[in-house]
Amino acid sequence: MKKILVVLTNTTRFVKKPEATGLWLGEATEFVDAVTPQYEVDYVSPRGGYVPLDPRGMKYADEAAFGLYRQPDFQQRALANSLAPGVINPLDYAAIYYTGGHGVMFDFPENAALQTIAQQIYQHGGYVTSVCHGIAGLLNLRDETGHYLIEGKHITGFTTQEEILSGKRNLVPFLNEQVAASRGALFEKRRAFKPFAVKDGQLITGQNPWSPKAVASTLLQALDA
Repeated sequence: MKKILVVLTNTTRFVKKPEATGLWLGEATEFVDAVTPQYEVDYVSPRGGYVPLDPRGMKYADEAAFGLYRQPDFQQRALANSLAPGVINPLDYAAIYYTGGHGVMFDFPENAALQTIAQQIYQHGGYVTSVCHGIAGLLNLRDETGHYLIEGKHITGFTTQEEILSGKRNLVPFLNEQVAASRGALFEKRRAFKPFAVKDGQLITGQNPWSPKAVASTLLQALDA
């Protein structure tokens, strides 16, 4: 059975201000807990190796999140020794899942190696999925005709309103909702900080940190169909 590839950030802090950022823990753990009864997962990051945790995200981590966080396998394969893109064979994966946390805004969008992996998974019938700021990893993906993968597709991600409410509007390099619209995406959203996921073909996206389970559930249903 094919596996699911979970993408994590290597970014430790914002550029405009020396404030810590990184992976929002629950966006990885909730998804992984939901899919691992049926699928194995691998962890990759733009540079491979160390994956920092967003300290703000730890405040929202529940017991289930800490349960996976404490496991040596997760600590080693996800946080200490994530895979580098160069060792990934896209044909091994039924789906790719881009996690969030503000760090991804700085190292997901322009990473050509990750783009190639995602595009090949998509071209071979797999699913490209994300949650929250992870949508940044989808913004520059293109299909075989050269068009943006999200063009004309219903997607969602961390909204401009949520960015303002989070107090990070002036620290991020761009706004996901704004760029997605400029790529021709049909950006959908629901009430701020409430679970929401949308599927359009082989794309499955979640709005915010409360949406990993919705993304996982939607993906599992699609893979089982």
